[in-house]
Amino acid sequence: MTDHYDALETREPAKREAELFSRLPDILRKALAAPAYAERLKGVDPASVTSRAALARLPVLRKSELPALHKAAPPFGGFVAGPLGSFGRLFTSPGPIFEPEPVHADPWRGARALFAAGFRPGDVVLNTFSYHLTPGGFIFDASARALGCAVIPAGPGNTEQQFELIEAYRPVGYSGTPDFLKILLDAAAGAERDVSSIKRALVSGAAFPKSLQDEVRSRGIDAYQAFGTADLGLVAFETPARDGMVVNEDLIMEIVRPGTGDPVAPGDVGEIVVTSLDPQHPWIRLALGDLTATLAGTSPCGRTNMRIKGWMGRADQTTKVKGMFVRPEQIAEIGKRHPELGRLRLVVTRSGETDLMTLKAETAAPGSALEAELAATLRSVTKLGGNVELVAAGSLPNDGRVIADERT
Repeated sequence: MTDHYDALETREPAKREAELFSRLPDILRKALAAPAYAERLKGVDPASVTSRAALARLPVLRKSELPALHKAAPPFGGFVAGPLGSFGRLFTSPGPIFEPEPVHADPWRGARALFAAGFRPGDVVLNTFSYHLTPGGFIFDASARALGCAVIPAGPGNTEQQFELIEAYRPVGYSGTPDFLKILLDAAAGAERDVSSIKRALVSGAAFPKSLQDEVRSRGIDAYQAFGTADLGLVAFETPARDGMVVNEDLIMEIVRPGTGDPVAPGDVGEIVVTSLDPQHPWIRLALGDLTATLAGTSPCGRTNMRIKGWMGRADQTTKVKGMFVRPEQIAEIGKRHPELGRLRLVVTRSGETDLMTLKAETAAPGSALEAELAATLRSVTKLGGNVELVAAGSLPNDGRVIADERT
């Protein structure tokens, strides 16, 4: 039995890169048929966007912007060109954000993630993601069926009825949150119900700490993690190598400095930005608000696509200081005005009953003049006064945080 879903997963990285960027101009042309993309990408020649450097010059679309954009121009904010009836299903997620499901096979790109987790054609899968209005249930349902599995559309909750289904259909696989998997296993043990047919799982949507991983493994289930969103489906997934997550095929992932669209150095923590190559519903530089970092080299499992460390927190670190919002974009602007600096971090604390900001800045050439210049820039950009602390180059953590709210 093959170890990989298809030959795309083991391509030479340079060949994958060339193939993705050879397809990108046509995807951009299709995106430009939607009025919002036509406005945001005005003046862009799709034929010229054939490299990561060229892609990085396009504006970022932040997921946090979508609720307001969708409200202003319902349902999709002008980012979808096709008529509603050209899609298979229409969903909503909290925000609200509205999502269409394309009609082609495996529209959420999840079959290869399930395959990497050990699922195979002919398996029966208990899918416990919600099927109510949001796309979660259908993302994993469509992915499992694209792989050739039969799906029990269980949704979350109602454990007694789920036990009946498990004992009747004997599913070998589980898809859902890790939390509900534990609830199901605990409830089955307490009720003396047989759920031993479940041998593997693909979990997402919640933290899966090592303690829970160990507990699930001790109960005979081999569980893998996947990172996905309601907009894109499965973005990256764990493989048998257990060494980070492999980025899905047909996606171009960038890691950028929070608050900007500027790619970080390899290995630095930054915000995930994804461009999808789905001609019916392309996303161009969608910033997800989640932090990660790339891993060097290729996975020991043989898959050659970019690897990431997994979810490492949220990039949207906006906080309120003295009644005014301070945003990561503002810290990025300070960095642009002082390109000689390394990492920046704005630390927010309290002194007595007053908010206090301290901008920590990495520099190889500290001095009182630089401190004064930075203090002036901080006030100019944020409209708030604050302290400046110059620190040694490389001394700030590589964790993607540019605003640290340490008020208690």
